[in-house]
Amino acid sequence: MTSPIIPCLWMNDTAEEAAAFYVSLFPNSRIDHVSRYAEDSPFPPHFKAGTAMLVTFTLDGRPFSALNGGPMFPQTEAVSFVIPVETQAELDRFWTALIADGGAESMCGWCRDRFGVSWQVVPRKFLDMQASGTAEQNRRMGAAMMTMRKLDIAALEAAYAGEGVA
Repeated sequence: MTSPIIPCLWMNDTAEEAAAFYVSLFPNSRIDHVSRYAEDSPFPPHFKAGTAMLVTFTLDGRPFSALNGGPMFPQTEAVSFVIPVETQAELDRFWTALIADGGAESMCGWCRDRFGVSWQVVPRKFLDMQASGTAEQNRRMGAAMMTMRKLDIAALEAAYAGEGVA
């Protein structure tokens, strides 16, 4: 078995808080280890001894890490994590949790959490329809999606089926 690729989230000083938040959202998740800055650490001087340096954690069985490295590399939407969901209730739960406490909605199922990390909360059915649909079905579904922030599964299914289209 090959080693997995492990995403590492660069944080200013919120790695431990972010990891705890993420593991609270997903089943089969845990904090695996927290390495802390030492008193004589040569790393960024604004981190006090004992501050989390690297947090390794598991999200739904997949390894991740978060590094408190300082403010020089802020998060951007250039990288996002896709959460495939089965139901509208599951989509709503993730969406609400991710945008809470300073997160923000974006368009087409994208949002940003309070740590600046971008997420796409996407119905698995949307991905399946997109993969198997005709060009016209995908055009209608895409047009409906472009009007949404949080995705609405029933509205996407209706657009795919051509319901309400003149």
